[in-house]
Parts: sequence; C-alpha cells; structure tokens
Amino acid sequence: MLKPESFAAGKWIAPDDKARAVHGPVDGKLIAQAGGAGLDVQAMLDWARLTGGPALRAMTFHERAKMIKAVGQYIAERKEELYALNPLTGATRRDGGVDIEGGIGTMMVIAGKGRREMPDGHVYVDGAPEGLSRDGSFLGQHICVPMQGVAVHINAFNFPVWGMLEKLAPTLLAGMPAIVKPATQTCYLTEACFRMIIESGLVPEGAVQLVIGGTGDMLDRLTPQDVVGFTGSADTALHLRANPSLMRNSVRFHSEQDSLNATILGPDAIAGTPEFDAFIKEAANEITTKAGQKCTAIRRIIVPSSAMKDVSEALMERLSKTTIGDPADDSVRMGALASAAQKEDVLGKLRALSGETIRLTGDPETLDLVGAGPDGAFLAPTLLQCDDPDKAQAVHELEAFGPVSTLMPYRDLAHAAQLANRGGGSLVASLVTGDPEVARQVVLDSAAWHGRLYITGRNSTKAATGHGAPMPHMVHGGPGRAGGGEELGGIRGVMHYMQRTAIQGGPDVISAITGQWITGAPEIEGPDHPFQRTFREIRIGETLHTKSRTVTLDDIEHFAHFTGDTFYAHMDEDAAKANPFFPGRVAHGYLLLSFAAGLFVQPDPGPVLANTGLNSLSFQKPVSPGDSIKVRLTCKRKTQRTDSYGEVAWNATLTNQDGDQVAEYELLTMVSYERPE
Repeated sequence: MLKPESFAAGKWIAPDDKARAVHGPVDGKLIAQAGGAGLDVQAMLDWARLTGGPALRAMTFHERAKMIKAVGQYIAERKEELYALNPLTGATRRDGGVDIEGGIGTMMVIAGKGRREMPDGHVYVDGAPEGLSRDGSFLGQHICVPMQGVAVHINAFNFPVWGMLEKLAPTLLAGMPAIVKPATQTCYLTEACFRMIIESGLVPEGAVQLVIGGTGDMLDRLTPQDVVGFTGSADTALHLRANPSLMRNSVRFHSEQDSLNATILGPDAIAGTPEFDAFIKEAANEITTKAGQKCTAIRRIIVPSSAMKDVSEALMERLSKTTIGDPADDSVRMGALASAAQKEDVLGKLRALSGETIRLTGDPETLDLVGAGPDGAFLAPTLLQCDDPDKAQAVHELEAFGPVSTLMPYRDLAHAAQLANRGGGSLVASLVTGDPEVARQVVLDSAAWHGRLYITGRNSTKAATGHGAPMPHMVHGGPGRAGGGEELGGIRGVMHYMQRTAIQGGPDVISAITGQWITGAPEIEGPDHPFQRTFREIRIGETLHTKSRTVTLDDIEHFAHFTGDTFYAHMDEDAAKANPFFPGRVAHGYLLLSFAAGLFVQPDPGPVLANTGLNSLSFQKPVSPGDSIKVRLTCKRKTQRTDSYGEVAWNATLTNQDGDQVAEYELLTMVSYERPE
C-alpha cells in the first residue's frame, strides 16, 4: 500500500483517515491512500515567499541553471525507482520513458539554455537600450526580474513526472519558488520523484513544496506576485480562473488545456509514398502511446477524400497489431487508461460521437488482453470515421481522452485547414507533405489556431521529433480551447515567472542595474592589457584605447588583390563617386576589422583562448585613403561557460581622425579563469 506524503513548510505530512483510495487501472485493486491530511496553507505560502524566494533570488541565473542540471542528473541516477512504480499508472515502460526521461531531458534543456542565453547575474536584459534623448544621456531599457511570490503548479494525471519537472525547471531558473499539486490518481509517482529532489539537498529550503490531495483555500490567498500554472481540462481551468482572488489580484494564470489536435495528410502524400507511410505510423502511435492520454494526441485525422479508403485500411491494419494488457509485460504495446473513471468517461464520449461517426475498429466489448483480467481500465485503439465533417459538431467539440481518433475527408487544402481550425484552438496540428508550397498554404490558413505546427516529409521524417512530443525549446500551449498559454519555449517559458519592467535613466544607471556596459557608461582603465587578464580579473567597463593607424591606397589595393574583393567602390574612383554612399574609393569594411584587430591584439600567450565570433557589425561612415582609425575596446559583459573558461563580450568602436564613429561590433572571446603556467 502506497501512502504518498505532502511536503509542506519543510515537513513531510502523511495521509490520515480521510485519505482518498486510489485503485490501480490494471486490476482495479487498491494501490494507494493519498491526501486527506490538513495542511497549513498559509504556512506553506509564507515559507515559499519568505524563505524559498529570497534564497533563489540571491542566486544568479547561472547558479540556478547549474542547480537544475544537478537535480536532473540526480533523478536520472535513480530513475529505475520511478520505472518500478510506472506500471501502476497503467503505462508501459516505453510510455513511462516519455514521462520520466522526457522530464529529465526537459530539465537539462532548460538548464543549458539558462547557461547559454541568460546572464550570470540577477537581471535579464530584454532587448537593446532605447534612446530617449538626442545626446544619449537618457535611455530606456526593458529588464526582467523574478516575481516575489510563489508559483502554484496544478498538474494532470497523465504525466506525473514530466508534468512536474517541465514546470519546475523554468520556474526555478526564473528564481521563483513553487508548490506542486499533482493529480491524486498518479500522485505516488510524482511524490517519488519529488522526494528525490528534496533528498538531493540541491535546492534551497522553501524552493519546492508538494501537496497531495486538495489545495484547500490556497488560491484564495494568492497575491499579484504569485503565478498559477495549470494543466488539465478546459472545464477545470474555467473553474479555477473564475476564482475571485485570482481575478481581483490579476494573478497570472497559465493554462494548458485539452485540445482536439488534428493531423493533415497532404494531397501529394498518396499511398506508396514515404509521406503516406510516415503518416500512418505517426497517427497509429498517437492513438496508442500512453493509451491516447496525451494532451497532444491526434484526435482528428484529416485526409483527401480520394485517400479515405487507403488511409482507413492502412490504419486499421496497423492498429490491429497493438498488444494490450499489463504494462509490466514487455510484449505489451499499450497499457490501461489511468483509472476506471477515466475509461467510463471515454466510453461516454464515444456514445456521444456515435451519432456523427461509424466505428471502424476498437470494439470495447471484445478485448484480447495480455496478462490482465477484465477488471482493468483497458480499451482497444478506436478509429472512428466521420463522412460529413462540415455538418458534424461533436467531432470538433468533444475530446475522448483515450485511444480514440476520428478519420474525416477534405476537398482541398483550404477545407483541410478549415476543419483543423474547427477544434477551436489546439496545442498542435501536424501536416505530412513533401511539397513546401502545401506547407506554406496550410500554415498561412491555420497557424493562428494552433500553438505548434509540426510539418514533416521524406526529407525530415527520420530526424523529426513527432507530432505529440512537446520540446522544451519550443512553446507548448495554444490559443482558444487549448488555454491560451505558452509553457516551455526555452527562455520564453522562464519569462512567465518574471516581471518585465521598463527602467529609465542615464547610461551609468542602466549599466549598473543590468551588469552590462553600454555606450556612455563609465569606462575603467585596467592595470595592463585586458587580454593578459583572466576572466575573473576583467571588470565590466574595462576599456582599452588603441593608437591610430592610417589607411593608405596601397593598403586598399593590396587587400583587394590578396582577397579577391575588387568591388568597384574600392578600385574605381569615378564609379565610387557615382555611388551616393561614397565620396570616392574607400576601404573595405573587412580591411577595417583586420586593422582593428591588429590595433588591440596582444600577441603574447595569456588567458585569452580564442576569438569565437562577432555580433551586430555595422558601418557608419566610409574610410577614405589617408584617413586614420583607432579602436575603443570595452568589456561589455561576461558569461561563464565551463568550469575552466568563460565568454567575454567586448564592444569594439572604430573612430576616424575627426572622432567620428566609422564602425561598431561586439567581439566574443573565450577567456580562461586561470593564467597559463
């Protein structure tokens, strides 16, 4: 008997005699008692806001990213403990991998993006500075900082591990504590994973808490600094959104709801093509993976009228090979639904859909089960067919959250997109085609109705991630019925838990707040050449002013012949003068960059390991023969990369003999933490 515990205000709290009985979906037997114990909700909120929040905000983005990665690695080392519990949810090991490995992988991706795309500081800079005065002495800058409340995560039953970790990773990276409330039916698997997080000792006190059972009046106590992240049905989301406290305090509510996702077979993908075969495989996988209990599963299969027979026959043949039964049996391809109640819900939806569809396969009364008896929550993969999707309503409104999908015909691409859009907003729609123009038309006609469009054909099928796989790099959510949220999406997902604020002030103020040097901010003179200083020694604003160098006509001609760049503006005086941008022959832009490097480089071995690139190169004024140039090189920002070196971004500004700026760019160098021996 499993008895998952809540973790509230630093204490584990066991279920009491009011606990809810959880019956296993495989045989209907009692497997757990969960919830029931009274929790001090205010104490949980206080512990998060007053202890967890300050501790997380004291860490830099990079420190939090390292923490998330370490937690993911710790869970990965103990993942077999989670796989041991996984069959109790009704999922096969393969399906459990989507949940367990997917959750760990998501943490790793978010951690990596935090290290690469966020600063090693406390303020995230959103965009470039905005000039608010002619002389540059007053600027505006958008920044993002952690919200000073708590994130309440309310998760669904179908992904007890991934559902928790995919929300936790961006929340913790943002610097916000979280209270996790999993669905009771599968909470024992969430609790096992959550316990690992606590036992790792890697997260600060108050950073994470767990509620098994109900949240009581927690939502009533939330403030404008708090966030609610929800995954589940549209009806439940509507109920939660209507909480007076949430509305009164404008509490952020991010929702990922049920979705009538569609897949479209392109008109070019006829039987016998690689696209057709990929389409059949993908549709069958989405019907059977997790017994169809995925928010991204394909619910509507939209194909050309001429392909209905080929598609129905191919799908029925593939689905007929699906072995169903005890998910602990290695020969089983599809396990049970999460509970008997969930099975009854799907059967009820099938009855409601029967007026608009015919059942091609999936008789719920005749199941050939492997290693399981009749008391489990099993259903066969069910393929329905709707011959008149224009008149139908239920197939575009009712989601049977199980191994059920409806096949329907379209007349042309515009009609296909129209049918896909009738779902009222989805998390994902997919298109299988080998024709880029088909893809373009479908995107233009339907992108506004879907959070993600997954397009694949023969050139990408092998590398494609799959219709139903939300990737942490991309937004996960959708408009309308899908909830209007955008979970994940790399750093976009982190922004849900941060406040964007416009700051205004002088360059010195903006630079001090952001930790990044900008033009007009104070410059610092270093004791020696900056390329002889380690990553730790280099300071933001540290500046090198070089000597000047005169650019001669011989320099220009030599560079032209040496490189092969004999563009007329460099070689033909009359043609150059006819160009409205040039007074006559001018120096190559890349010649100026080369001379600039020669001016600021320090040739001796030192901490600088490599020049890895440049960003935002622009030329402001041409350089004519006889002009001279010099460089101001200023440390703009520093970013840790590994345990031995970091990236230093330098602002390089080139000016001529009159002090006019002729070019500017950002130079990237990798610099060691230590001096070479």
